[in-house]
Amino acid sequence: MCQHQPPCPSADSADREAAHLVAHHPEQGWSLLCNGVLLFEDTGELLPNGKVIAPHRPLGTHRVTTAA
Repeated sequence: MCQHQPPCPSADSADREAAHLVAHHPEQGWSLLCNGVLLFEDTGELLPNGKVIAPHRPLGTHRVTTAA
């Protein structure tokens, strides 16, 4: 599917999100990568084989405390 040189990572590789954008629809919350991966705004993914990758964005649980 990918015509880039060097080729983009395949949909089953760990770095699949590094593939080039084919379509980007931020108003709808998704992007299509050249390896066939649908990447969602919440960092979830849908692979070409139908496998769903759950969102994996940071949870933002880091707290800043101040001395009293």
